[in-house]
Amino acid sequence: MELENQGPFPAVVQAPMRKAKFAIGQVVKHRIYPFRGVIFDVDPVFSNTEEWLASIPEEVRPRRDQPFYHLLAENAQTTYVAYVSEQNLLPDDTGKPVSHPQVPQFFKELKRGYYVQRERPRH
Repeated sequence: MELENQGPFPAVVQAPMRKAKFAIGQVVKHRIYPFRGVIFDVDPVFSNTEEWLASIPEEVRPRRDQPFYHLLAENAQTTYVAYVSEQNLLPDDTGKPVSHPQVPQFFKELKRGYYVQRERPRH
């Protein structure tokens, strides 16, 4: 494939973006670790630090070329915000609400496994 150089910057080839498998408001669980959460944001590809990625053991380190999800997460001990690759998420079919204290800031109610988003003020 031949690329046309547009001005002083080198041409860049980007992989086509994949459509996210999960949606904002969907309740999901981690494929390996015992936590679940509700998605409140999605990055089409990895958008965290190299240090964060390097901190994950190599045998379970996710690929960069996939959507990554921001979760209001919970486990048996605590609640927190998690950043999880698509390959490590599964739908949570329990129908149970997520007990994270920030859920009401983002969502109104839980309906059939999905939280309904609050209207966000536009600036």
